[in-house]
Amino acid sequence: MKKSILILLGLLILYSCQEKNEKKVNSVKQYTIEQFLENENSFANGFSSDKKNVLLTSNRSGIYNMYTTKSEGGELIPITKSDSASVFGISYFPEDDRILFRMDGNGDEIFKIYMKDSSGIKNLTPINDVRALFRGWSEDGKSFFYGSNERDSKFMDHFEMDIATFESTLIYQNNDGMDFGGMSEDRNYVLLTKTINTNDSDLFLLNTKTNESVKINNNLSGNSPQDFDPDGKSFYYTTDDNAEFSYLMNYNLEDRTKTKVVEKDWDINSFYYTRNGKYKVLFTNEDAKSVMEVKDASTNEIITFSDINNQNITGARFSRDESMAILTASGSNMPTNSYSYTIANKEYHQLTDVLNKEINADDLVTAEVVRYKSFDGLEIPAIYYAPQQASTTHKVPALVWVHGGPGGQSGQRFNSTIQYLVNHGYAILAVNNRGSSGYGKTFYKMDDQNHGDKDLKDCIAGKNWLASQTIIDSSKIGILGGSYGGYMTMAALTYAPEEFKVGVNLFGVTNWIRTLKSIPPWWESFKEALYTEMGDPNTQDSVRLKKISPLFHTDKVTKPLIVLQGAQDPRVLKIESDEIVEGVRDNGVPVEYVLFEDEGHGFVKKVNQVEAYSRVLQFLDKYLKGNGLQLIDANKTKNAQID
Repeated sequence: MKKSILILLGLLILYSCQEKNEKKVNSVKQYTIEQFLENENSFANGFSSDKKNVLLTSNRSGIYNMYTTKSEGGELIPITKSDSASVFGISYFPEDDRILFRMDGNGDEIFKIYMKDSSGIKNLTPINDVRALFRGWSEDGKSFFYGSNERDSKFMDHFEMDIATFESTLIYQNNDGMDFGGMSEDRNYVLLTKTINTNDSDLFLLNTKTNESVKINNNLSGNSPQDFDPDGKSFYYTTDDNAEFSYLMNYNLEDRTKTKVVEKDWDINSFYYTRNGKYKVLFTNEDAKSVMEVKDASTNEIITFSDINNQNITGARFSRDESMAILTASGSNMPTNSYSYTIANKEYHQLTDVLNKEINADDLVTAEVVRYKSFDGLEIPAIYYAPQQASTTHKVPALVWVHGGPGGQSGQRFNSTIQYLVNHGYAILAVNNRGSSGYGKTFYKMDDQNHGDKDLKDCIAGKNWLASQTIIDSSKIGILGGSYGGYMTMAALTYAPEEFKVGVNLFGVTNWIRTLKSIPPWWESFKEALYTEMGDPNTQDSVRLKKISPLFHTDKVTKPLIVLQGAQDPRVLKIESDEIVEGVRDNGVPVEYVLFEDEGHGFVKKVNQVEAYSRVLQFLDKYLKGNGLQLIDANKTKNAQID
């Protein structure tokens, strides 16, 4: 009798759990890619001189344009209405309502600096095929600094432009492939770095009056200039010298002594003083999440900020008088919003509300940091997104997501594409394979000249981790990535062709020899470092580079593939994707190719993003979630693809 009751009770509990799971499946509303891309991508560029307005850049029109809004929030008023090239705001002028912004040619990365005033728009750096990048305002607000490769396409010289005459003065001529790292307010000192490899760089202090250059670091290490002290007597930099993580150092200009200032268990990513030196601001990268610390410079007391909707503060831009700040806050389940913040009374106003009103925030997924063992026992960190509708009785397909790089990092931040795929029933494991930044320099260097091997095995171990999860259909796991992540997708399909069921390649490198030989000229200072990590295509390294280039091994691909590419991409050339598609199609394998004539390295126009990611989902629904491959006659596949 008791046994019968227990069995009956067990069946009731099982039925109840199944019913609960089914309810959960039905309670999550699915949204279209159009709805997800109506999540506005918006960021603030700074206060107006009177702090009454804030300049913002937003893609709400379908392409990035500039807008302004009141500091206490309100309607966003369009300033530009471009329908072709994206417009990115830089800032208001310090003492009036003129505006600086930048724009390139549909993703070619040849940026120009423009001014908008009451009479219209003026190109301040108009020379064709010359790249110009804003580098900050002078303390008095009478000029701004910028880098330009006008003299030599390979090197960025440092200029100052007077905003009364718009005439430029050369401050530093870059003859040695240096990277600019900052300048003292009196213009007497310039900080420069020389890249050694993708982790390590030498740091130099140049006296612009005497032309004397002093090397700051004694050992091979990663060094990054941060800011000069407001009193002009020292500067700050981060280094990982004799340490796994970057810590903050101070260098005294007079006696050349160095003092450690702050060290944490994670990388210190940035440090700066507000304009008059009232506050010092420090950001660390803590387990793929940005953490801010602000201190009163005179007392060293920590300034606390009000909690903003339980979101993580990821950035801060202070007004010139240091009384207010523009804060950005977000989470893995909430896109980034901007807030104006008054420091004295801790009052804040929301400036943007970027989540589409049609999307219920409860339907979005909060990411979880997980770790798993790779083939050799190395612990690999990853960011895991599990669909709410998934359960042991409703198993879901999954994707290994690989970030860009080499050397990038997937973080605990909102990604519309990931949320879109998760919302449609795909689990995502965003792996931070060996070679990713943020986990110490030993981990970072582990993939040097090892690409397509151990980093790929880390991704395969991620697939195995997914397969072990009770809510995952272990027979339906694919791989997706962009740029370096796109390379990893193709490496997986060529070197481990039976591991993943499908591949999604967004503008991925497939021929390392050609990619390394066609590096844009303005990457000259970084080229040798990239050669150190990947290999020099002009030497015997070319043998190994050919071996790890998927283009030369397309005959191994057996699983369905989709490739997405921008025709204007200066980093991964269109021919890379053209040839990989042609090579894989020769196998009779289903291949889809999505090409955008007006995009570069990444897709920034909403109409193109809608096309790109809706095509990705259609592809996954057919070949990963469904059984599309079994329904296709392989002999007819080559003539049936849609470009």
